[in-house]
Amino acid sequence: MNKILNLLIVTILLFSCMPILAQEQNENLEIKKYFNNPIITDKFTADPAALVHQNKVYLYTGHDEAPDDFHFYKMNEWLVFSSSDMLNWKEHPVPLKVSDFKWAKSDAWAAQVIERDGKFFWYVSVTHGSIGGKAIGVAVADNPTGPFKDALGKALVTNDMTSEYTDISWDDIDPTVYIDDDGQAYLYWGNTVCYYAKLKDNMIELDGPIHTVDLPNFTEAPWIHKKGDWYYLSYAFGFPEKTSYAMSKSIKGPWEYKGILNEVAGNSNTNHQAIIEFKGISYFIYHNGSIDPNGGSFRRSVCIDALYYNPNGTLKRIQMTSEGIQD
Repeated sequence: MNKILNLLIVTILLFSCMPILAQEQNENLEIKKYFNNPIITDKFTADPAALVHQNKVYLYTGHDEAPDDFHFYKMNEWLVFSSSDMLNWKEHPVPLKVSDFKWAKSDAWAAQVIERDGKFFWYVSVTHGSIGGKAIGVAVADNPTGPFKDALGKALVTNDMTSEYTDISWDDIDPTVYIDDDGQAYLYWGNTVCYYAKLKDNMIELDGPIHTVDLPNFTEAPWIHKKGDWYYLSYAFGFPEKTSYAMSKSIKGPWEYKGILNEVAGNSNTNHQAIIEFKGISYFIYHNGSIDPNGGSFRRSVCIDALYYNPNGTLKRIQMTSEGIQD
């Protein structure tokens, strides 16, 4: 009799709690509905790059894995997500790791993927295993989600190739690639100095000398995009990093500095951006440290907000929001 009574009491309590549980679930759904930044909340993501391909956006990020008591970057792999609406993101299997480059030692830092002739080329920042310093590698795949493999078997750019400009060991990072209207591909990269060079049609060899770009307070994270007749070179400015940008009528410059585009996040020392247009709307993709209660400089999260242009082609300053992209 006591067992039956106890079961009855438990049943009554369970049913009495169901409205509360349902209410909490609905509230969580409402929060998610109105607050879409950061876009990935089950792991830390950083250094976003994005590719529009066949009516989808492919988002490539680094993976911050530093534990709470580790106060530097711990990054061993890159991640890829896809979306058809910029709201709902599907994670794909890990497409590339530092260990996939036999010559690399560590540090899956900023990277970008671009498509050419049905192949997808992924330019990455890593630490070189034998030469030392940072280096840029390139991987290739037959589809945007991989798996990717080392396309060259060695680094595309090594620290000794830029030693005439600076003696620091971490200047060869943050590659970004743009294919111009005439089919010529360009690789931009750098830390403290912004470099660029042409790429051969095979996308895995430099085609000519390395050049530099004179930009105010250039730190790192160059990104090239074009709208209309204008080329835009955005980059991390100062430290802690804001995002600034310059404009030109040619991808080779001269570049005219236009000012701040995105302010310091406040909870992340770094500020790394990707700019794309998808279904007629422009987006600014970046990271902050908003889901790490201990401070997010080494445990960052990717966010997305709208990007707007002024009538003269200049960019309106980004307003970072918790709401992010809405329906």
